[in-house]
Amino acid sequence: MKHKSPSLRHAARFVLGAVSMAALLAAAPARAQEPVQPIAVPKVTEPAKVELGKKLWFDPRLSRSGFISCNSCHNLSMGGSDNLKTSIGDKWQKGPINSPTVLNSSLNVAQFWDGRAKDLKEQAGGPIANPGEMAFSHDLAVDMLRSIPQYVHEFKKVFGHDKLTIDEVTSAIAAFEETLVTPNSRFDKWLKGDKKAITAQELRGYELFKGSGCVACHNGPNLGGTSFQKMGLVEAYKTDNPAEGRSAVTGNDAERFNFKVPTLRNVELTYPYFHDGAADTLAQAVDTMGRIQLGKKFTDQENADIVAFLKTLTGDQPQIAMPILPPSSDKTKRPQPFD
Repeated sequence: MKHKSPSLRHAARFVLGAVSMAALLAAAPARAQEPVQPIAVPKVTEPAKVELGKKLWFDPRLSRSGFISCNSCHNLSMGGSDNLKTSIGDKWQKGPINSPTVLNSSLNVAQFWDGRAKDLKEQAGGPIANPGEMAFSHDLAVDMLRSIPQYVHEFKKVFGHDKLTIDEVTSAIAAFEETLVTPNSRFDKWLKGDKKAITAQELRGYELFKGSGCVACHNGPNLGGTSFQKMGLVEAYKTDNPAEGRSAVTGNDAERFNFKVPTLRNVELTYPYFHDGAADTLAQAVDTMGRIQLGKKFTDQENADIVAFLKTLTGDQPQIAMPILPPSSDKTKRPQPFD
């Protein structure tokens, strides 16, 4: 056998390299061209602050009744929601709107359905002082925490000073919420190049999801949460829920019934759907969205395909070790659940 010349060997290596690169490009989805991106694993830089926030998250003493905690309406065992049409507040009050999931909420452009809180820190203080939710006040919540020596010690350790105020409380809760992300869904694995991560039906559902225009609103890592859109763009949405959406915040009547687009991450777990909780199932939600937002009536098979795709968006749920809360002191004001 004759030896190849150096130039021929170099050419052969170049051709083989080009073929290998082409094979790699063909094997992996064009992630950069997809309207959806994988969720990244969160980086915890202040673990003590996160741990303090976790305790506050689960502490029902931040409510007037001593019974309702942040986790009551955003249950981390139930997709970060409560699976009710509207949440139950102080003295069994019926809430005005569906509880949005807290999972991946750090990726949202703003918080609450109407976006009235610019970030998680601002949002965290809202339910505490809302008479229909936890029904406390910021002053009473802070007084309660100041009466508990272990909390005083932890706040000083985390923040480096004795100024235990609502600002520190909401900052710690927000730090904990920022860790509540759900990476590694099957769809994320497909986006990263694992062709076997989703089925043929689920892939059909994704292609239909894109081709029908769903991605115009449900895009990015969180498949939503980055814009406000009118509920009932093509066909009027009928509901007896009084929520007005963005117009209640901005005063601009043109933004009436504009709501923050919800994330579709973990959507299989966060039923019922919409701001009024009117859709009990994903199939109902897909049918309604197709009609009122896109002007499209999906067939039963198309609906089933999209639902199958949506179920691939369930990621790794936060693994939470339940915190042991600091005991109340003799000076801690006792709850008033029935007054």
